[in-house]
Amino acid sequence: MDDAAVCLQVAIIGPVRGIFDYSAPAGSPLAALTGCRVRAPFGRRERVGVVVGVAPSQVPAHRLKPITALLDPLPLLSPSLLALARWAADYYCHPLGDALGAAFPLELRRGEPPRDPSQLCWVLTAAGGARLAEGARLGVRQLALLRLAQAAPILESALAALAFDARRGLQQLVARGWCEQARLAGMETDDATPREAFMALNPAQNTAVESILAELQRYSTWLLQGVTGSGKTEVYLHLARAASALGRQTLVLIPEIGLSEQLVQRFYRRFGGAAAVLHSELSDRERALVWARCRRGSVRVLLGTRSAVWAQLPDLGLIIVDEEHDPSFKQQEGFRYNARDVAVVRARNADIPVVLGSATPSLESELNAARGRYRRVSLPQRAAGAACPILLGLDVRGLVLLGGLGATLCRAMDECLARGEQVLLFLNRRGYAPLLMCHACGWIARCSRCDARLVVHREAERLICHHCDADQALARVRDACCADQALITLGLGTEQVEDALRQRFPGRRILRVDRDSMRKKGQLEAAYGAVRAREVDILLGTQMLSKGHDFPEVTLVGVVDADSRLFATDFRAAERFAQTIVQVAGRAGRGSKPGTVLVQTHHPDNPLLQSALKHHYDSFVSAALAERAEARLPPYAALAVVRAESANQQFPTEFLTGLKRLLHARIPAEVTLAGPVPAPMERKAGRYRAALLLSAERRAALALGLRELLPAIEQLPQRTRVRWHIDVDPQEAS
Repeated sequence: MDDAAVCLQVAIIGPVRGIFDYSAPAGSPLAALTGCRVRAPFGRRERVGVVVGVAPSQVPAHRLKPITALLDPLPLLSPSLLALARWAADYYCHPLGDALGAAFPLELRRGEPPRDPSQLCWVLTAAGGARLAEGARLGVRQLALLRLAQAAPILESALAALAFDARRGLQQLVARGWCEQARLAGMETDDATPREAFMALNPAQNTAVESILAELQRYSTWLLQGVTGSGKTEVYLHLARAASALGRQTLVLIPEIGLSEQLVQRFYRRFGGAAAVLHSELSDRERALVWARCRRGSVRVLLGTRSAVWAQLPDLGLIIVDEEHDPSFKQQEGFRYNARDVAVVRARNADIPVVLGSATPSLESELNAARGRYRRVSLPQRAAGAACPILLGLDVRGLVLLGGLGATLCRAMDECLARGEQVLLFLNRRGYAPLLMCHACGWIARCSRCDARLVVHREAERLICHHCDADQALARVRDACCADQALITLGLGTEQVEDALRQRFPGRRILRVDRDSMRKKGQLEAAYGAVRAREVDILLGTQMLSKGHDFPEVTLVGVVDADSRLFATDFRAAERFAQTIVQVAGRAGRGSKPGTVLVQTHHPDNPLLQSALKHHYDSFVSAALAERAEARLPPYAALAVVRAESANQQFPTEFLTGLKRLLHARIPAEVTLAGPVPAPMERKAGRYRAALLLSAERRAALALGLRELLPAIEQLPQRTRVRWHIDVDPQEAS
């Protein structure tokens, strides 16, 4: 191909649809530029883009704009990741440039050069070696650090695995001249951090590991279903060790970093500096450094939240998705991809295995396993012989409740605390109460920007909207109704339950864990540390407590209010409820002592609740799949939603009605269009919202229909009056 006749095809990083043609610098080896970043003129300014191909241009050569700068001498984006981004952009109907942006840390998206992946480390000086040789009297931590440095350089990435503030101790050693800072370059990943020995596996764990290892060098998708406390993490660790022994990297996706701290620490203790973490709480610099280490290959095990699925891992040999059912793997704004599903496609493209782990698999994964697309391995019993907890429903109809707590639950708490054990209470609603009302006139405190009630936060003396974060002082509402003395609260929140606990259990150490009480960095880890150190008697919290934590002395779990999730309108509500009950129950009796779970409800005969209380998640799955099949809902149908919003209430519906009219003549007959309908909460943050649903039994048919969406939208003049987006495989159907 004649270089003069071809152009660079560039995707602009960001939500910009389309691929744009630019001329390359004279003498550039065009074929070698795919995957490189460039700076290019775009509109009235310059933007950073990625070269995604080289091809003849339809634009005459003299009209092509040249790129302003070639930012990378060699491609930063591998062909496999470029192919994955192309697939995701096509599947999720999203701009390719935004999908590519997910593969880079912010610094690289801005056009900055990659960071040096060499690591900061501390090495022993001659003076430090002399102090050790002399047998000088040293503090325990100083001695430990000097011995570590004597064995090998102490890597910065390994400090998190130490049980004390190692950075401060190392700074003191540097000040005394016993250690010095250096940078460790190259592929070196080993360090002298003490590492946990790998535990012996029980028969079920061993079967799971051996089954997956037999397929370690080819593509396969495994559904690892293990009851809570069955030792799934130990299976992950053994698999990662086997992959590392073959010179391959492992990617471990976790739902939320703050809720997976124990799992992360276990990987650090086994793999030391060869493990790294990638998540949104890292600084831009830290993310860029981890990205560079991954790309260079010095990270052998990468743990991260959903964005880590795009990490540059040249020797990737295994992908693990922990808690694969968790909805946080689905991005809810911007590029609305599902990291679990992208992980499966990435594994297929790379011809490597992917393991989806959960005690409560999603219905999609359950059906894939039933149809043979996924291979199921099970851990049916808790590790170390621990028994599964006893689950009991407590009928609270007609009972007097103290801050939501019934007498039976309180007596059980008394008995548990008298034995010196710990209690965990679960209520998935933060604040003091979800409603403030005037008993005299019926006035209700509502958000001025949303179709929602304001939540009372008594601790902060505020009324807060949990949808748009609008808030106002409690004192101001007295002017809004006829008699401020008649203001009452209705419903429960964690603050109210905490007040009741302090009244009912005086002198007990009570800790509340929710988004309000755990705002600062490190607070959540400190709270869980206090629980494990037996500095807490009663732990109260929201959804944050249901995931992945191991509290050996918690033997009683109380679900304060199970009813709020039984009657939600979302088609996934029943699935989420069953998963939550099982996951919360899994926090009880994880040590050597048996556990009990008490679930308070006004609907004790509800079939869904009965199924969950009997440890019958499998029977729930069978019933739920039958209901989904009858209703033609996922996983028996493929869905996509077009959502629109505007400050004008009419514009979203008008836009979607026009879109529906155009699509009727273009899409396959088996694709059903439903709506447009207002969102369940039509007004949010001052904007009115509506949705148009596309569904089909065959995903291929839906894909054909989705190809017509963008051309149809481009024909609608109403598109400029609304914000719109496409959500493929949505978590909600509206």
